[in-house]
Amino acid sequence: MKRIVVFLLAIMTALLMVAGCGTENASQGKQSDTRVVKDIEGTEVTIPKDITKVADLWHANNQVVLMLGGADTLVSTTKNVQGLPWFAKVYPRIKEIPAPVKGTDVQMEEIQKVNPQVVLASNKSQIEMARNAGIPAVRVNFADYDGLRKTVNITADVLGGKAPDIAKQYIAYLDGKIKFAEDKTKAISDADRPSVLHIVGGDDLLKVDGHKTIIDEWIRYAGGKNAITADGPQITVTIEEIVKANPDIIIIGGTQSRKGIEQLMNDPQWASLKAVQNGRVYSNPVGTFNWDRYSAESALQILWAGQIIQPQLFSDVNLVKETQDFYKTFLHYDLSDVEAQRVIAGEGPQ
Repeated sequence: MKRIVVFLLAIMTALLMVAGCGTENASQGKQSDTRVVKDIEGTEVTIPKDITKVADLWHANNQVVLMLGGADTLVSTTKNVQGLPWFAKVYPRIKEIPAPVKGTDVQMEEIQKVNPQVVLASNKSQIEMARNAGIPAVRVNFADYDGLRKTVNITADVLGGKAPDIAKQYIAYLDGKIKFAEDKTKAISDADRPSVLHIVGGDDLLKVDGHKTIIDEWIRYAGGKNAITADGPQITVTIEEIVKANPDIIIIGGTQSRKGIEQLMNDPQWASLKAVQNGRVYSNPVGTFNWDRYSAESALQILWAGQIIQPQLFSDVNLVKETQDFYKTFLHYDLSDVEAQRVIAGEGPQ
């Protein structure tokens, strides 16, 4: 009888162990279907292991996704991105992707219809909306080069696959261009640096960028100093403040920059400025995104700004070739000489 009891106990123990292992294996299997990434604020977000459907609600970050080889995962984009001529030239499918986002307005019910596995967004309310709808949401956002590096890495973590290796390659490229420019300009004193006014876009000439911005960083890397002493991006100032600052150089960003230049050059209120009198008013390049802000192509912006601000120091830079190399390496698109020149001039494809 004792032998039978011992035998039965042994069988029961074995069955319990098998059941336990089965539960553990099932649990491990379930866990392996997901992974955790951290967003720009350090918040941990659980997302599927394999990402094939992404809703990117931040205009600028669509370009980062494109650069990282993840554009084919996009199931939702924004109207603003679809309005960028060079983005559509490089990646024509962008016009076919649902775009229930215009500016900061988002139609979450339309995003839900495409069943994204993850939402990428910079706007906190959009992040909250997505999470309330049961969609994992990862916040990406930056206002300087350090933030750009972080956002590229976060986006790469979300996409997975080859994206982290591309991110590493890009950041090395970016850091190389920053060092290249800094080595040329770091010895220039503030007194010898031209003052630069950066206007956000041609549709509002009184909206400018101040200190503690990516704009302020590339102005300094390129050998200039910001004509605006206040902190922050997209500050509204008065014409009197601009006249008092009297910048040596004016740069206008966005797709309406030429309209802004025409208006500025024909407005008597701007006529006394050194930049206007010396003809040093420029359209900023625009590629798959504006080079001057929130852009992976900001690596090229540093070189362009160097040629505008310190032309003698940056005379050895072949910006057409640099632009072509960037597009071939990171966007897998072969720009012709004419196309590269049009990107640099802030002009769309012909």
